[in-house]
Amino acid sequence: MNLTLVLFVVPSVLLLILLNAYPLAFGLNQSVRDGSLLDDGQFVGLANYTNALTSTAFWEAARFTLIFTVVGVFGSWIVGLGLALLLRTRTPARGLFKVLLLLPWVVPIVVSSTAWNWLVATPSSPVPQLFEALGWGTPLFLADPTLAAITVCIFKVWVSFPFMMMMSASALASVDPVVYEAARMDGASPRQQFTQITLPLVARSTYISWILMTIFCVNDFPTIYLLTGGGPVNATTSLVVLAYRSVFQNFETGSGVAIAFLMTAVLVAVSVILYRQIRKVDTA
Repeated sequence: MNLTLVLFVVPSVLLLILLNAYPLAFGLNQSVRDGSLLDDGQFVGLANYTNALTSTAFWEAARFTLIFTVVGVFGSWIVGLGLALLLRTRTPARGLFKVLLLLPWVVPIVVSSTAWNWLVATPSSPVPQLFEALGWGTPLFLADPTLAAITVCIFKVWVSFPFMMMMSASALASVDPVVYEAARMDGASPRQQFTQITLPLVARSTYISWILMTIFCVNDFPTIYLLTGGGPVNATTSLVVLAYRSVFQNFETGSGVAIAFLMTAVLVAVSVILYRQIRKVDTA
């Protein structure tokens, strides 16, 4: 039986290795050279990594990436879990409500970013006009560095919460309602039911969704680039945008690939930490 399983698994594993080994090896080779898209360049060792880690632009991009990721992961999780709990109640037109809530995730990011640009980009856009009508001035959401960073983070939560909602809803569906009935009979308040029953029972799904959303956020290029292009004055430049600029605008392939590998190392570390939490939940 074990031999049969091995025979079925080995071809898939070999295919994955072949598909990933060459790009990985090629990328590592590029990260230790000073080449461009057309020329491999000279071997420079770890100079690209050293230059990245000593660069102000790198740490500014890392700072925004951290903020963007934390807000994207936990913001979308809170909204998604809240809506998943709401959909478990007797909400009128619940089926239609579910479909509408999935739209931010289903609609192509190009369409969503265009719509948000129309809403907030200029003083004549609807949202700035609403602020002006309320006497709050006319904020330039994509021209002010702080407001642009806030807008990008909110936009990320907007396009990501349906994924978290589906993950939470699937986890909640596996929870036996009898558990809540027993808790209510014991006098547990709604808050106690949420903290002592709901959160522990959906913990495994929660950690998995955090891992996936962390990867999505750190590697998210279109959400940021289509909305702000990394501006204004690099206020919304993340590491992936910085890597893109290094490779495709400055033609410094080594620097861009080195940044990408540094991002990968951080993602692996975060994934390992969260995976250990999943194992703790499984053995609890």
